[in-house]
Amino acid sequence: MVMFLKGMGPLLLFFILGLWLVSPSLTQENDRERHFLTQHFDFKPKGRNDKYCEKIMRQRGLTQPCKDVNTFIHGDYPSIKAVCGDKAGNPYREGRFRISKSPFQVTTCHHHGGSPRPPCKYRATPAFRYIVIACEHGLPVHLEHTIMAN
Repeated sequence: MVMFLKGMGPLLLFFILGLWLVSPSLTQENDRERHFLTQHFDFKPKGRNDKYCEKIMRQRGLTQPCKDVNTFIHGDYPSIKAVCGDKAGNPYREGRFRISKSPFQVTTCHHHGGSPRPPCKYRATPAFRYIVIACEHGLPVHLEHTIMAN
């Protein structure tokens, strides 16, 4: 074991130094981006009906309690991230938000039923909509809302 650690010394030191140099704000931004992706990103949905909503809301941990409304964006990640830049997005309301220049395929899941406790029942509304997102340092971190495409 000592021989293993001795041989790993420079690598281990480099790893520890790398962890120390990672900015806490960068880590926090990555956490916010990860949260956004968990709640709103599903590249290739299997169906876009009520069963889809019930399954994905449960899988993503959005049913403790039942979340009232949640929208999943079905574009590829680079296209969603690009909305944070000028090529695929424009400033929207006070510059904090960005609106996509092109609509995305989305599914909005609406909770229906009396209880906020599982099992949660959802109705799916598939559509093509423009997305309005908040970005931090070029990363999507919040889905504000969507706007119907004409």
